[in-house]
Amino acid sequence: MKKRVVLAVTNDLSGDQRVHKVVMSLMKSGYETLLLGRKLDRSETLLRPYACKRFKLLFNKGPFFYINYNFRLFIYLLFAKADIFLANDLDTLPAMFLAGKLRRKAIVYDSHEYFTEVPELVDRPGIKRIWELIERLIFPRLTMVYTVNRSIADIYENKYGVPVRVVRNVPSETLTEPVPGILPDGFTSCPVIIYQGAVNIGRGLEEMIQAMVFMQDIHFLIVGGGDIESQMKGLTESLGLHDRVYFAGRVPFQQLSWYTRQASIGMSLEQDIGLNYHYALPNKLFDYMQAGIPVIASGLPEIRRIVENASIGIVVDRFDPEYLSQTVRSMLSNPELLQEWRKNAKKAAGDYTWEKEETELLKFFPILEG
Repeated sequence: MKKRVVLAVTNDLSGDQRVHKVVMSLMKSGYETLLLGRKLDRSETLLRPYACKRFKLLFNKGPFFYINYNFRLFIYLLFAKADIFLANDLDTLPAMFLAGKLRRKAIVYDSHEYFTEVPELVDRPGIKRIWELIERLIFPRLTMVYTVNRSIADIYENKYGVPVRVVRNVPSETLTEPVPGILPDGFTSCPVIIYQGAVNIGRGLEEMIQAMVFMQDIHFLIVGGGDIESQMKGLTESLGLHDRVYFAGRVPFQQLSWYTRQASIGMSLEQDIGLNYHYALPNKLFDYMQAGIPVIASGLPEIRRIVENASIGIVVDRFDPEYLSQTVRSMLSNPELLQEWRKNAKKAAGDYTWEKEETELLKFFPILEG
């Protein structure tokens, strides 16, 4: 009889590639799965080869959202058919841990980031302390934990004395043909810089939008949504850039690679605000690599290591708009170097595939069966 893994996230499931890949790997290995999330007013119908359930909540942001979600999740897990609970990030862990302990189920924790050091908490010490308390209470009692890179794994191991494996968030080796998206006029005839991911603080978005003032023949494509999306749209309008900066919004991951392929340069300009960003290794870096596009990236340790070792673009330590515009222009003005970066990206992409990470992921589950 198949063992059943119940996974939980706090998003609406539509754009979470990492969790989708985990679920597909588990199914391929013979597990039954159920993925839990939340339903938003804008949530699209899901067409997945596995069971999904999304909770409709009274609150969708702020402290009441997390309380509401974990309460609903906890009640559901008390009665759900399950052998293994897999919590994704700290904001699902309280309910998963409590339900798992009460029902004596195996608990696996996937930490997508260094949650207590995300920029959104850096300037909110009260809220940060609450999450730190939750982490301190639960983490030392976990036995099966994995995260996205070695730097974050080392922090957790040193802090809590719990062994932490690494399962990087990288693309699958072969992608199905993506669902085509939509771009405005001009985005198919001029160089395009792409940013994909959360539209949040500290991602270099404000500076790159301002840099577009100095790059009249270049377009900027932003794929994703987040806390500062409305501010970035307002900045775009105030600078008169609405025809050259396009916000595609959140798109299903089946469509994301289509947008990536339209770009000339990929952007990953996370800034050093909080330890989560300092040790970040964004999955978009690997998406750009797989699409064969050069990158302009920040010099944070994990990002720098990948970009420089693979020689797939330029690392910068400044974020002033005029400097960014000069750097982008310099990249685009050297066709031979661009071609070399593209070639290197395609070559390096073979070293960073989900099929290789999957082996590390599945090491947990034979242990659970035994």
